Amino acid sequence: MFGRWLGNRTNRVHRASPLAAVHTPPDAGVLSCRVLDPVHEPVSHAEFAVSDARGRTVVTGGTDPYGSFVTTVPAGEYRLAVSAEGYTPYRATTLVGENSLASLGDVTLQVAPGPDLPTPGDWEIEPTHSSIGFTARHIGLARIHGRFNTFAGAVRIADPVEQSAMHVVIDAASIDTNVRMRDDHLRSADFLDVQRYPTLEFYSERCVHRGGSRWAVTGALSLHGVTRTVTLDTQYLGLGNGMEGEVRAACRATTELHRDDFTVSWQTMLARGIAVVGPSIKIDLDVQLVPKS
Repeated sequence: MFGRWLGNRTNRVHRASPLAAVHTPPDAGVLSCRVLDPVHEPVSHAEFAVSDARGRTVVTGGTDPYGSFVTTVPAGEYRLAVSAEGYTPYRATTLVGENSLASLGDVTLQVAPGPDLPTPGDWEIEPTHSSIGFTARHIGLARIHGRFNTFAGAVRIADPVEQSAMHVVIDAASIDTNVRMRDDHLRSADFLDVQRYPTLEFYSERCVHRGGSRWAVTGALSLHGVTRTVTLDTQYLGLGNGMEGEVRAACRATTELHRDDFTVSWQTMLARGIAVVGPSIKIDLDVQLVPKS
């Protein structure tokens, strides 16, 4: 009777174990970790890489919504690297035994110092080393890439930088997808209607720091005679020096525009009911700024 009771109790313990459902081959073990920020909140977007003693990558992945990861690896010695946007990378070495759990417990990531910000004052976009590109869906399958070749912009960096302002003007007729017939159509009244609306303009007075190198730049975009609020998801890349020693600041930014929001609604359908042009356009910007002379 007591033997049966103890046996049943043991089975209940095994079933309650977090690893009870993890299939572990005889020559393997389990490696686990939970990633936290400095205030002990889970970092759900952390990325990890596990490599063997020779430096070969064995497993890569990301943490779950609770900041945890669990992986099965052959028994042996491993190096673990954990990284997340805005945090200093974490590295550790651990030994994983056969049919056993190697837990690193809670790993706390420290906030990484952000790159130096531009000095307050007037800056301008340096067009030779900047680009404004876009991507559109075509016939529901392929993607068409294009860019605007002519644009100019001024940025007034404030102190604090959150109060900075910018004004960007884009020549609508400079649209370029590397196909002349398509570009002529995009300039026509079906799309940008460059005769009536020769420019696209973006004006912003709001920058919000999202942590690390991430910023949200919100402003008003005027396109095709319509003005809408747009937020650029921006990554600030820091300061550098050009070929002549001049100071440069760089950033990347993305956003998505819906054509109907700007009444750019021309559309035709294929025989099978698929739109020739997708309803949204992805915008990608790579920008270098230089102090205004």
